[in-house]
Amino acid sequence: MSAQAPSAVILIRATSFVPNPATAADNAFQADAPAGQTDEATSAMALAEMDALAAALREAGVRVHVFDDVDHTRPDSVFPNNWLSTHAGGAVAVYPMYASNRRHERRTDVLEMLKSEYRVQAIVDYSGLEPDGIFLEGTGAMVLDHISRVAYTARSHRADTAVLERFCTDFTYEPMAFDAVDADGVPVYHTNVIACVGTHVAMIALEMIPDEVRREQVRERLAVTGRTIIELTEEQIREFAGNAVELCGRTPDGKRRYLMTMSARAKRSLRPEQVAAIEESCEILAVEIPTIELAGGSVRCMIAGVHLDHRPVQLPEPGENVVAINEDNPVTPDGRYVAKDYA
Repeated sequence: MSAQAPSAVILIRATSFVPNPATAADNAFQADAPAGQTDEATSAMALAEMDALAAALREAGVRVHVFDDVDHTRPDSVFPNNWLSTHAGGAVAVYPMYASNRRHERRTDVLEMLKSEYRVQAIVDYSGLEPDGIFLEGTGAMVLDHISRVAYTARSHRADTAVLERFCTDFTYEPMAFDAVDADGVPVYHTNVIACVGTHVAMIALEMIPDEVRREQVRERLAVTGRTIIELTEEQIREFAGNAVELCGRTPDGKRRYLMTMSARAKRSLRPEQVAAIEESCEILAVEIPTIELAGGSVRCMIAGVHLDHRPVQLPEPGENVVAINEDNPVTPDGRYVAKDYA
């Protein structure tokens, strides 16, 4: 895999999905389900969309870890990138969450899977800052350039600059904070709805950064590695064009392929020349997820990338009994992990 594009991801298969009323006040991208549509119908449609994304990623050669979640009190658990990030060298970060009903999305079974299947040296947990009203919602709040080690962050009450500085010190990133607002002056709730950084291309709505000096600084910093900068409009951001993520897959014959993964709605909003610019270095993998997008997030929010080295498979000795499923980390026959709560 490349430093920027992970070859494995974590998805949460939430069986009780609805737009979260606790986040509606500050998430301008959030919308209600159609009138007359029951929560059960919304959940069923969202579940089908989650399964379609997992299937598309696997078909593209991306390793997918899917965890089931049957807890009806976690309406946003489909968005694990807000509480978890992983980093080359074996570090994992756990983040403080703004909405109180999202804080129990954190799960020990996800962390235990990472430790058992990947080389994890340290888990840095910032969630203890929540009682102090200090939040940094993972790679929703930050868009990380893993190559140049920059953390692009739109300031908001979900992205506190003090904990951003602390994260950057701990994980050796350069903090690059800025203000970003929509046409009505409303702050952008998460940086990853307006920006995506890939290996050779970056997409960002620079027009939503009102400070002209800071806007140019962000542009220049993104371009340092020679990336192509694709400027998105606020209208395209409303269609989730910025909420994309680059992944590393494999062709059927084992060749590496780079995938700019986004929703079909996001792809439809791109102009032909923007699509061409992306496809100079990536294939576009687009999946229809209209129900999940009601919650104000899209494909990027659904994916927690795994930037860790995989542990080599330990083959059993001849005659050794092998237990494929154990009570501490049970796995369903189709490869999904049974839900456990974060302690």
